[in-house]
Amino acid sequence: MQMSPVERAAAAAEPLPRPGVAAQVGYLRQLFTQPHAILEEIRERHGPAVGLGAGPARIAIIGDPTIIADLFAEPTDSFRWNHKFNPLGFVVGRQSMIVSDGDDHRRRRSAVQAGFSRRRLNGWIPMIVDRTDQAIDQLIASLDKPGQVVDMYPVGRSLVLEIVVRALCGARLAQRAGEIGDLFQRPQDYLESPAIRQLPHPFPIGRRHLVRQDRQAFDAIIDEEISRLRSDPDGDERNVLETLVTSGELNDAEIRDQVDTLIGAGYDTTAATLAWLLIRATATPGLWDRLRAEAATVFGSLDSDLHADHTTLSALGLADRTVRESLRLHPAGVISVRETTTDVTAGGYVIPRRTLIAWSPHLTGRDPEHWPDPLRFDPDRHLDPSPAQAALAKAAWVPFGGGARNCIGFALAQIELTLIIARLAERLDFTPTTESVPAAVGMVAVSYTH
Repeated sequence: MQMSPVERAAAAAEPLPRPGVAAQVGYLRQLFTQPHAILEEIRERHGPAVGLGAGPARIAIIGDPTIIADLFAEPTDSFRWNHKFNPLGFVVGRQSMIVSDGDDHRRRRSAVQAGFSRRRLNGWIPMIVDRTDQAIDQLIASLDKPGQVVDMYPVGRSLVLEIVVRALCGARLAQRAGEIGDLFQRPQDYLESPAIRQLPHPFPIGRRHLVRQDRQAFDAIIDEEISRLRSDPDGDERNVLETLVTSGELNDAEIRDQVDTLIGAGYDTTAATLAWLLIRATATPGLWDRLRAEAATVFGSLDSDLHADHTTLSALGLADRTVRESLRLHPAGVISVRETTTDVTAGGYVIPRRTLIAWSPHLTGRDPEHWPDPLRFDPDRHLDPSPAQAALAKAAWVPFGGGARNCIGFALAQIELTLIIARLAERLDFTPTTESVPAAVGMVAVSYTH
């Protein structure tokens, strides 16, 4: 009986290469504490696709863009996101789309996807520019003298939080953005803590108890807003929460989990990315001046009665390329994990059922086979690529994932970052306090050491 092409590929596939047992133990111990350094060491010594562990703790480390492209092309039912090693469900809720599988995931994602239409994304552009300008005005007013040293991370973090809450939940809840941000801090710290501190328990003690309390307080805020929107809707077509409430596709518990997910995923990660973006854009000779000249041309053509729109965004080509280059080198998540539900063949390797696949946008963004001089920060590498270069970049530039489970808010994040960096460059002078690139820390929202 003749085999199909898929069956022939599976028959010819090989197991992933594996380091020695002692090396595996060391890698597993460090993977969730020093992920950047250990991933780079694994790739340098063993290649971009490696198997670690055994039994229920079997992990496939994948940093090869070609293999990752094969994984993205697999049916989503070949994987499970709601697996026992995923701590996100405790924080974002068991009915969140990012820890849902099968029909539940498809239904929940479809309901949320309607909130990120191109029309709605374009409708947020004037708001993003306005909130950025207000943040800049407040920063300028707070300065005592020219040349003052300012930590821009909390400034950017506060700005991103307000934009995200305003876009997702409307102007009313945007007034409580600071309160909401405080409720998200401990859950974020919990997700970044060592795995031993995330062990499940039902007792009213420790970090898990505090995270539960914060989530209950957040749920109360959202429940109050859901009730208000049902009795007195704003009619704001840009409010994602109102869209979820009026559509009736999700119950209240599902709505709460999706809103928690969207704010959590769109807040810390984008704020961390903005911090990296500022570091790299100001430290690259001549780039800040080029960004300023572009922004002055684009925004300078707007009179006081004209709002920025999608044409403004499309004209900020250098800002967009700078964002893309920063995301290439500094993706918000160092790895993303899914569990196989069946044997999967990718890149000539067979990955057995019940393997945790940890694919890494950090490694793909620095892959020397896909990026010439990969550690050099060069936004113009994204300018007018040839078809062959574009194909390579598409495979290797995956900060938001790919396939049917890609980041649902990726377009909002890119719009925010592009507009914010353009307005900052036009209005402010920055000189970095160090010429060295800081070391990266964290896994869920990758930031840097001060």
